[in-house]
Amino acid sequence: MKKKYGRVYIEITNVCNKSCSFCPGTKRALRFVEREEFKEIIEKIKHLTDYVYLHVMGEPLLHPDLPQLIDIAKNRGMKVAITTNGTLLSEVGEALILHGVYKVNISVHSFEDGSLEDYLSYIDGCSAFADKASDSGVLTTLRLWNKGVDEGRNIDTVAILHEKFAGDWIYGPRGARIRHKLHLEEGERFDWPDMSAPDYGERVFCHGLGDHFAILSDGTVVPCCLDREGNIPLGNIFEEDIDSILTSERASEMCMGFSKKRATEELCRRCGYARRFKI
Repeated sequence: MKKKYGRVYIEITNVCNKSCSFCPGTKRALRFVEREEFKEIIEKIKHLTDYVYLHVMGEPLLHPDLPQLIDIAKNRGMKVAITTNGTLLSEVGEALILHGVYKVNISVHSFEDGSLEDYLSYIDGCSAFADKASDSGVLTTLRLWNKGVDEGRNIDTVAILHEKFAGDWIYGPRGARIRHKLHLEEGERFDWPDMSAPDYGERVFCHGLGDHFAILSDGTVVPCCLDREGNIPLGNIFEEDIDSILTSERASEMCMGFSKKRATEELCRRCGYARRFKI
């Protein structure tokens, strides 16, 4: 029996409409996955997972065929999650709900420019979508992943959200359950893995290739959603068998290494996000 992954990240585009300070972006050629390419990807991974997350780099709501891509995955029995900066929800949000997306993560820490009036308008739009989506049965998460960097804005945002979503929030270690299907998720800003970043040493743990892997817009298979430049290419899903890619010598060595809390790849030694895991 083939291994099942908790989720697979599919980068449907690496094009974004923002240039946030916390996001390093990508130097890869900008690209949108074509509908037939997406269908091919889904057919090849449908035995490996029940959940697809349409995001690595880029803003997925920019994809002109997004509703159709959601339908393709759902028709193959998969649940679809989206991570968005929230700026296009007024235009595309209704389609996400109508086409039955399973989960939407809204990175409300993405707003960095503009006036206070613009900021409040942005939060209003994200909150309005979150309200409607969660009422419609879509699991919705408002993310504040810049704690410790923009603490004042975080506090303002949480206070605003408390006003918009009255009631007893249930707090936990990572944020709060605002109500059924609606959550606030808080976290500190992290340093993306980069070949020029400091080497933290080989003692590392990661869930990459354990419960997930990612597919970049050109079909390159990478071990996790933070390998934004494809520095650890395991193969290409358009050219090779996905099961062979995931059981290759390089992939197997990575999995074995992580099971022993050891990084076999230089990029993993330079990953700030991995520092979150207690080892």
